Amino acid sequence: MQVTRHVLLTGAAGGIGSAIAEAFAAQGTFLTLSDRDHDALRATATRFGDGAAARAADLTDPRAATGLVEEAWKAHGPVDVLVNAAGSYPSLDMAQVDAAAWDRLFALNLRAPVLTTAALARLAMAAGRSGSVVNISSGSALRSRPGGGPYASSKAALEMATRAAALELGVHAIRVNAVSPGFVLVDSDCNPVSAEYAEAIGANPLGRPGTPEDVARAVCWIAGPEASWITGEVLRVDGGSSTGALHLPRIWQPDGTRATAARAPLAAVTTTEENAR
Repeated sequence: MQVTRHVLLTGAAGGIGSAIAEAFAAQGTFLTLSDRDHDALRATATRFGDGAAARAADLTDPRAATGLVEEAWKAHGPVDVLVNAAGSYPSLDMAQVDAAAWDRLFALNLRAPVLTTAALARLAMAAGRSGSVVNISSGSALRSRPGGGPYASSKAALEMATRAAALELGVHAIRVNAVSPGFVLVDSDCNPVSAEYAEAIGANPLGRPGTPEDVARAVCWIAGPEASWITGEVLRVDGGSSTGALHLPRIWQPDGTRATAARAPLAAVTTTEENAR
């Protein structure tokens, strides 16, 4: 008899989180879904019937982050896959940042996934079980933009925490990886941006913005058995935008004449900031 995997997913009510839940549900997994938005979480969990359980949690509380994993394990059996998709992207200038705002951001974007990973590792090690963790990072970990410095810093730190956990937990058969989305259409009211702004940050070699489903497929793959010899990696799902700045002008053509590069076309969008969940 095939044993159903147990996937614990934070940020499940957001655009990317919801798509990840859908992708895992299609594989026949049991889902423990978490989000701080009670109503949206309940609506998301309802779509999966008996295949999902909802556990609302404010992961800025360290006790909630640790307790979420422990409670899910106790209530529904060992957690095979942990996906840390909860995150926040406030617009915050580096010159205006204060300690409270910085700490709130890092509590959710960095400390929470570190604590949930640690809780899963302790339980899995005690039970002699393997496990897989996927953290949702961001292209901002490689390059910031005005108003995004604190967020970019939190995601850069998350990628190092991912590698550090992979290094230490591999001997216990626990894999830890990250998926880094580029600009993704999430159709959310959180952090709305104009179409002009979306076009300015969304240019990439493949010529289109991403979708939550693009990210979800990558998460399911790297969490699963086909990626069983991969750990400590950051899988960039960004249409190639991390390869360079496609929209910057070309200075010289090969024949020596001046030229400018055309910006890659993007479909008209009504969207939110990348990783708004």
